[in-house]
Amino acid sequence: MVLQSVWLAMAKKKQDSSRATPQAELRVVSDNRKARHRYEVLDSLECGIVLVGSEVKSLREGKVSLDEAYARLKDGEVWLLGCDIPEYRQATVWNHEPKRPRKLLLHRQQIRKFAQAAQEKGLTLVPLRIYFNRSGKVKVLLGLCRGKKLHDKRESIRRAETEREIARHLRARR
Repeated sequence: MVLQSVWLAMAKKKQDSSRATPQAELRVVSDNRKARHRYEVLDSLECGIVLVGSEVKSLREGKVSLDEAYARLKDGEVWLLGCDIPEYRQATVWNHEPKRPRKLLLHRQQIRKFAQAAQEKGLTLVPLRIYFNRSGKVKVLLGLCRGKKLHDKRESIRRAETEREIARHLRARR
């Protein structure tokens, strides 16, 4: 009886310690840091992406480039263009084309809201991050962005430098 209650207490401890925060459950494959420098992100949206098996394997290895990627509306669907997922070495004959257009999975209301706003107002749909969610599916964080002017970029760099300098002085005072 005592042994059984000790075993149950150990099992409960194990369950409590295995719980993770929602942010820790995401496994980020690639983060488009240049997009945050080049564009002002107005809104963002999580969407799925249609991939073939060798592309998923390549993503699991962390091989993807979002530097030149953007999304466009074509025939009522949103497509990711310019995203480079290199070929998976072990796939040989059944490999994929690295820079092929990939369909993004969005609801009709989301397509109307985001893609049409991008077309009408001269905004751009830019992938900000590609990651695996907790169920193992590949997701793309798509941002509705406006291009920054040169003086805006300089201002944001200046602001970041002053924040770093303030943090450095605060650490030195301690």
